[in-house]
Amino acid sequence: MISVLILTKDEEQDLPKCLKSVSWCDDIHVFDSFSNDRTVEIAQKAGAIVTQRKFDSYAAQRNAALRDLPYKYPWLFILDADEQIPGQLLSVMQEHIQKATDTTNGFRLRRRDYIGKKWLKYSQMTPFYIRLVRLGKAHYHREINEVLEVDGTVEEIDGYFNHYPFSKGFRHWLNKHNQYSSMEAKRWVEEHKGNIKFSVKKALLNRDFSDQRYHQKGLFYKLPGRPLIKWFYMVFWRLSFLDGQAGLTNATLQAIYEYFIVLKTKELLREQEHLNS
Repeated sequence: MISVLILTKDEEQDLPKCLKSVSWCDDIHVFDSFSNDRTVEIAQKAGAIVTQRKFDSYAAQRNAALRDLPYKYPWLFILDADEQIPGQLLSVMQEHIQKATDTTNGFRLRRRDYIGKKWLKYSQMTPFYIRLVRLGKAHYHREINEVLEVDGTVEEIDGYFNHYPFSKGFRHWLNKHNQYSSMEAKRWVEEHKGNIKFSVKKALLNRDFSDQRYHQKGLFYKLPGRPLIKWFYMVFWRLSFLDGQAGLTNATLQAIYEYFIVLKTKELLREQEHLNS
């Protein structure tokens, strides 16, 4: 009833546990960006169907996976290699699918982020994600922190899956977010140049969670002192300190990431001014 899609690039460390968590599925697809390690070998040994495509962008890669693979079932659960599904979630998903109306084409679940074995209960920025979709009814847009849009109703599932963003260490996380921050800065400059209007009403009241987050982020990017605002917001408003050292570490790393975006945005704007002068 449910197929599984796992997107990979050099994921030999995390992929085995991810695959084990979906061993209940007889239609697992690994969509690989030509890994240089044992990712493909591990996937094939586990019985997954492997398809490779040269990476061009995050949204394009994910849309190709949604569009081009020969899935066996009408519903698809989308995973990254550093994520895992608890065993009890399967029966919950099956129950919701059986009750789904013809217009229900997606389900949103809670994602639990971890540092080591510590669940970041309070300091996780965005805990809800659309991951279970009906085939042909969803697509991605945006190059960085891509958004999954569903054509139809999205419902909530009272369940969760686990995410281990620091499984490869803090150095890997920082290197990855250094790349992300460059892409975020470029996106901000392009949106600013295009005079995109972000709505306070949509940021606060929009019933579409993804669109709400989009407007929240757009408005947030206009604020001065964003890195400090983000740190204080996470620590004292979201109560990250209740997650102990792990929560404070995560809040600090998120603030550093925000500072990367600020610096790179200013740099891009200076380069544009120099070219226009």
